[in-house]
Amino acid sequence: MLDEIKPHLAELRDRVIKIFLILLVLFFACFTVWEPILEWVAQPLKDALSAESEVIAYKMGEQFITAVLVSFFAAFIIGLPFVFYQVWAFVAPGLYSNEKKLIIPFVLFGTIMFVLGALFAYYIVFPYGFTYLVNFGSGTVQAMISIGEYLGFFLKLMVGFGVSFELPVVCFFLAKMDLITERSLIDFFKYAIVIIFIFASLLTPPDIVTQFLMAIPLITLYGFSIIIVKIVNPYKEEPEF
Repeated sequence: MLDEIKPHLAELRDRVIKIFLILLVLFFACFTVWEPILEWVAQPLKDALSAESEVIAYKMGEQFITAVLVSFFAAFIIGLPFVFYQVWAFVAPGLYSNEKKLIIPFVLFGTIMFVLGALFAYYIVFPYGFTYLVNFGSGTVQAMISIGEYLGFFLKLMVGFGVSFELPVVCFFLAKMDLITERSLIDFFKYAIVIIFIFASLLTPPDIVTQFLMAIPLITLYGFSIIIVKIVNPYKEEPEF
C-alpha cells in the first residue's frame, strides 16, 4: 500500500513546489508595487470611514506585514491559472482521455469564477458591510481601524467569495465524471441551504445583511449549478423490470 502511495505523494510534492516557486516570483514582482495594491485594498474601508476616523497601524512592523500580505494576495490572484493547471495536472492521470481534454475549460472558468466572486465581495458586499460595521455606534465610539485587522478580514472574505463562486465549475466537472446529476443536487438542496447559511455566518460580520449578501448569491449559484448539471449529465430513471 505504501509503495502505491509514494508516487502520488512525490507527484503532489512536485506540483506544490512548482506552485510555490511561481507564486514566489510573482510575490517579489508585486512587492515592488505594494502601495497601489494596498490603496485599492483599503479603499472600501476608507469610503466607509467618517472624516474623524482613520486607518492606523498600532503594532511594530504592521506596515511591513501588511505589504507582504497584499503582495502575496496579488500574486495568488495573478497566478490562479497556473495553480488551477497544476491541480488539474495532478488529478489528470486518474481521468479518462476525454476528461483530460477539459483542462482549458477548467483553468479558464475556474479562474474567471474565482475572480468574479472576489469582485462581487469587493464591489457589492464590502460597501454595505463595512459602512454598517464602521459606523455602528459612531455617536458614542469613534472608529480607529487597524490596517492589519482589516486586511485579515478583507482577505478572508475575498478568498471565501472566490471559493464559493467555484461551485458551478466543480459541479460541471463532477457531472462530466458522472458523479452527480441534477436529481442528486435537488434532493440535497434543503441541506445545502443550511450549509450555505452556516458558511456565510462564519465568513461574514455578525450582521444579518452581510450574511444574506453572501448566502443569496450562493443559493443562486447552487440553482445555476443544477441547470448546468441537468445539461451535462441529466438524471436517467432506472428501468423497471
